[in-house]
Amino acid sequence: MKTITRANLAEAIYTQVGLSRNESAALLETVLERMSAALEAGEAVKISAFGSFVVRQKGKRVGRNPKTGVEVPILPRKVLSFRPSQVLKARLNPGQSFGPDDDA
Repeated sequence: MKTITRANLAEAIYTQVGLSRNESAALLETVLERMSAALEAGEAVKISAFGSFVVRQKGKRVGRNPKTGVEVPILPRKVLSFRPSQVLKARLNPGQSFGPDDDA
């Protein structure tokens, strides 16, 4: 399985959009910075036909060390969740139907 990196994305912008390599890298950094800033501010980031990124608050809970069985408190924290769009789900699973009520 191949991992897409910032360099890969910047190169794709360079070849498909026609900006210089430096401009492509700067554009990518600007987009990622704006997305990060919005998420830090508690805003959701929705990319049409791709999905939504949202920050959720998880409460305090008790966890357990699986090796020793000792209970350990897990402090409240924020977590980042991604929810794919119906379009992306359909592209990943051709031939299957994903309606607006499906959570799969």
